[in-house]
Amino acid sequence: MLRLGMPVIGVTDIPRAMAFWTAALNLVASEERASETWRTLDHADGSGRALALLRSDSPAEPRPRLHLDLFTESAGEQRREVRRLLGLGAQSVDWDHYPPEPDFVVLADPDGNIFCVVDLSHAPGGGNRPANSVY
Repeated sequence: MLRLGMPVIGVTDIPRAMAFWTAALNLVASEERASETWRTLDHADGSGRALALLRSDSPAEPRPRLHLDLFTESAGEQRREVRRLLGLGAQSVDWDHYPPEPDFVVLADPDGNIFCVVDLSHAPGGGNRPANSVY
C-alpha cells in the first residue's frame, strides 16, 4: 500500500540546512539513512519523521508550486515567528503576488527555498476553525 512519507527539501549545504530547520521547527537530526547527501529530521518529542534534507545542485525555485506552510495562531505570533526565523537565517522575499490583506508572510530558508508563515486566525474561515484542525 502506498503512503505519504515526508516533505524533502533540496539544499546545497546539509549542515546549514540542518541548523536552520531544527531550530526553526524544534526538530532533531536523525541518524536514519544519514549521509553527506541526505538527512532526516524528526519531531523532538519522538513522534516520528518530520522533514528530510537532500543535497541538490539545482537552484531553488523563485515561485515553487509546492512549498511548506508553517502555522501560527495569531497575527502577533506570526510577527514574532517571522522575526525569529529571520534571526535564524531565513530571508525576506519580495513577493509580488500577495493578495489584499494576506494571511501569510513569504520567507526563504538559507538555501532560498520559499515557505510561508500563516496566521490561521486571519486565514479564510479562521474564526470558524475547530481547535486542532488543519488549515
